[in-house]
Formats: sequence, C-alpha cells, structure tokens
Amino acid sequence: MNERQANKRPIAAKRSAARLAAVQALYQMDLAHTDLNDVIEEFSDGRLSSDMDGAEFNDVDLAFFRDILSGVVREQKTLDPLLDNQLAIGWRLARIDSILRAILRSGAYELQYRSDIPAKVVINEYVDVAHAFFVKDEPRVVNGVLDHLAKTLRADELDQTGNE
Repeated sequence: MNERQANKRPIAAKRSAARLAAVQALYQMDLAHTDLNDVIEEFSDGRLSSDMDGAEFNDVDLAFFRDILSGVVREQKTLDPLLDNQLAIGWRLARIDSILRAILRSGAYELQYRSDIPAKVVINEYVDVAHAFFVKDEPRVVNGVLDHLAKTLRADELDQTGNE
C-alpha cells in the first residue's frame, strides 16, 4: 500500500461512518418528527462520539454527516420524485420501510449533488449501509435503485468508467 492509499483509508472510513449516522438520523427524524437542527446537535454533541450498535463512531466526518443530512432534508422534494421513477411500477417511496427510504434518499442526494464522489463509490457505500440494517433483499433493492438512478444522473461518468 502506498502513502496515498494509506492516507485515503481513514477518510473513507470516516465518510462511511458519516453515511451510516446520517441514515440513522434521517430515520429518527422520520419516526419522531424531530427537527433537523436538533438531530444534528444531538448527533454532534454525543451520539457520534459514543458506541452505537457495537460500532465506534468517534471517527465520523462530521462535515460530511451534516452535508448529507441537511442536503437530503433541503432537496427532498427533488429527490423523492427521482427515486419514485426508479422504483418498480406500483411502488412509491412513501410505501417503503423508513430505514430503506433514508438509505435511498441519502444515496440519491450524493448521486445528484456530490459529483466529487464517484457514482460506484456512492452505490457500494449505501449497499453496505443497507447490509447493516437488513439481511434479506433490501441491499439488492438499494443497489438496483441507485444503479438505475446513477445511469440517469451520471451517464457520462459511468460510460467513461466502463471503458477503462
């Protein structure tokens, strides 16, 4: 492993933890109808530095966590129709499990607004997040929906990576 790879690994791990925390925060907001600022404060002041679900969260990229969480809330009216168009006929985002909805919204936010992060990385990261919560078909749903969305939103990027 070269020095550049060694330096990237901690950043990637911190971002992975931020994604998982953002999904948990969105889930909390959905269930408890909690305000965005209250959730950010709660997670920033304590939850991110404590042990959550057996994983240590003291190495979370807090700025990235806030970006995902704020971005999903701010852009939800844009993201939800994008996701509805990717779901199977007869399914709507409002009908699916709250955790799955939070995962899809977070992934859609990154695909739409974070072009600095490769689409394949976004998809893989949120499939991993889905595996943290589900043991059945949900990770495949996340993969399929985000892959189709990436082909819509980032066709040029995926065409370039497919030719390498």
